[in-house]
This record gives sequence, C-alpha cells and structure tokens, in this order.
Amino acid sequence: MKRYKCSVCGYVYDPKSGDPSQGVAEGTPFKELPESWKCPICKAPKTIFNPLEE
Repeated sequence: MKRYKCSVCGYVYDPKSGDPSQGVAEGTPFKELPESWKCPICKAPKTIFNPLEE
C-alpha cells in the first residue's frame, strides 16, 4: 500500500500504522480515509497529500 506525504508539514500517512489519533485502523489505505480526515500534525486537508514514490 502506498504512503502519502503532507505537502505542508511533511507528515507521512502509512497505511500499515493507520492514524490512531483519529480512529483510523491499521491497514486502512489512504483512498479509504474519509474526506473529512485531516493531517494529525498540521490539520491540512486530505487533498494536500501526495503519494510517495517507492
């Protein structure tokens, strides 16, 4: 599963870890995050994230 990086603060969403701070379970792909999900560090919207080249 692809990881995505916040273009504002550099936070990387890793599907393996999910986002426990917002109730997102481990194994949740980025595309399945709700549109209301925001960066847990800077609160930027999901639309500002870019896929990491791996």
